[in-house]
Amino acid sequence: MSNAYIIEIQDRAAGIVTRDGRGFSFFSSERAFDSLEGRVFRSVREAERAAQALVSADANRRRTRFA
Repeated sequence: MSNAYIIEIQDRAAGIVTRDGRGFSFFSSERAFDSLEGRVFRSVREAERAAQALVSADANRRRTRFA
């Protein structure tokens, strides 16, 4: 089983997660995902969902602002 995974959201490299004793630590590769930096997730899928939620929230803010 691998110890590091790339998290990609809509063809963007959001960051990587690495397995440690507590779970999977997130390391951001884009400013848009910096709020997840250092956060520990129980699974790779949980980290992916958190990154997707940031993208979705940003898209919703933009739609609301220009509506």
